Amino acid sequence: MSLLANKNALITGGTAGIGKAIALAFLQQGANVAILGTNKEHAERVVEELQAAKIHQQQRIESFLVDVSLKLEVDNAIKDLMLSWESIDILVNNAGITRDGLLIRMSEEDFDRVIAVNLKSLFNLCRFVVPLMVKARSGNIINISSIVASTGNPGQFNYVASKAGVEGATKALAKEVASRNIRVNCIAPGFVQTRMTDKLTEEQRKHILSQIPMKTMGRPEDIANAVVFLASHLSNYITGQILAVDGGMVM
Repeated sequence: MSLLANKNALITGGTAGIGKAIALAFLQQGANVAILGTNKEHAERVVEELQAAKIHQQQRIESFLVDVSLKLEVDNAIKDLMLSWESIDILVNNAGITRDGLLIRMSEEDFDRVIAVNLKSLFNLCRFVVPLMVKARSGNIINISSIVASTGNPGQFNYVASKAGVEGATKALAKEVASRNIRVNCIAPGFVQTRMTDKLTEEQRKHILSQIPMKTMGRPEDIANAVVFLASHLSNYITGQILAVDGGMVM
């Protein structure tokens, strides 16, 4: 039996990397999927992949071009989505960017942009979706953080701050909505093979692998599988938790 049969799942940052892997995994478990992204070409290409991955013809796939840092754009997209969906059962806050640099050289614009996309987006999405889940007395929110929220990382003052905020927000919201049968959890990936890590030099890659007990980077599918677990009934008594999927980096 499919773990997410007939569930409606909304995924931000769903047009590449981890977000795309989550969308594919959800489809393979029977869910309907809506993805938010900013790149039209990527979105069209991913929608084609998702259509091919459906296990039932009646599964629905929706795609919206949205800057998740802007509340009005988020609100309008979800209003459009709700014209065809009766509910949002699962929300995955995955959208994220980096603008790395040492603090003494970091511009205010680079700090503000990373905080807006990585952290304020949670407020924008949850502010609209949580009332729908409260009304339904059911829901599941999974936020994507990073192990650097726990370890810190030089040159990523803005990114680390944003991801630490994601983890704190997860715990606060989980306590607010637990009595309404809404669960809120967070996954903290380690180093995963995506476009972000493709930019690493060979020296940086060797240094990273030396810190991973399993001596390999993760795959987007590794994160997606953990998200499926937290989105399904298999984790019914889990809320407010940060799950590290990192090959043993943080123990």
